[in-house]
Order: sequence, then structure tokens, then C-alpha cells
Amino acid sequence: MKIKINTHIIDVKKVSGFGKFLGLMFKQKNNADALLFEFNKPTHLKIHSFFVFFPFIAVWLDEDNKLIEIKKIEPFRLSIGPNRKFSKLIEIPINKKYKNLCKFVADAKHLNSF
Repeated sequence: MKIKINTHIIDVKKVSGFGKFLGLMFKQKNNADALLFEFNKPTHLKIHSFFVFFPFIAVWLDEDNKLIEIKKIEPFRLSIGPNRKFSKLIEIPINKKYKNLCKFVADAKHLNSF
């Protein structure tokens, strides 16, 4: 599945059910795909990065795919989320597959170098 954020198109794997619980947990860095979590209504849900053994980028969007917030998430962090409600979350592993996208996000949002 593809999702458009501003002018960038990201290839994502939509997750549901148990996949929403697991996210990137226990995945291997180089084989991990970007994941899309969609929620039925806007939420303040917090995420964690326990058992995610590599950093990733979290992108929170509203129902119209407008950017709410982007954060670089380090492994084994607790209670991470934006200040506003969101409808979608994309988790993008920082790996070779998403190198160009991660660099763009880092440059655009002044995040730490990847």
C-alpha cells in the first residue's frame, strides 16, 4: 500500500489486529518494512519501543494525511506520542531500504543524523 505525505509517497504495510500490538517489535532491522497503523477515530494512544532493537521514525498524521509530528524513536523507550490527537501512525525503520526517506525526514525536521 502507498501513502502520500506532502510530496512524498511511502510504501507501507498496513497492520491490523495483533499486528497493531507488535508493530516493529522483534523484527530484524534490515528486513523490517514501514508499517501503517490506522485508527477508527482520532486518538492520544502512546507507543513504546520495547523489543525494537533499532531506531525508527514515527510519523503521526491526521485523517487527511496531514503531518502532526515526527520523532526519531530509540530502542526501549516508554510512552511516546504527539501532543495532539492523530488518526494514523507510520513506523519507518531506519535501514537501507528507507535510507533516502529517513535522510529527507531528518533534514526536514532537524532530527539527529541517521
